[in-house]
Amino acid sequence: MVMRTNQVRQMLKKVNAFKARRNFGQLIEEVYFKGDQFIIERAGKPMAALIPLWQLEDRSRRRARLSDNVRKLWQLNAKVRPIVIEREIDEAVHSVKTRAGRKRR
Repeated sequence: MVMRTNQVRQMLKKVNAFKARRNFGQLIEEVYFKGDQFIIERAGKPMAALIPLWQLEDRSRRRARLSDNVRKLWQLNAKVRPIVIEREIDEAVHSVKTRAGRKRR
């Protein structure tokens, strides 16, 4: 089990690949114990990320939940014509935008 240590203090840092390779042990300690996150760059281009394991696990769970919900929606709407679904989506978007516009005033 991975502990979520000090989740509030998450810092995003950039590090070049050479420095990451040279200080890998230190980086993983900062990720694990402090919750820091690192973008690893090569020639100034972002190539990889080093993040706490709990964040990856949370993302995987959220992605699986989203996929399940999409699959359920497809099944529920299998017999509904696409034009009907598009109209309902347009109405919902319009409703949300109208309410948001009223709140800004």
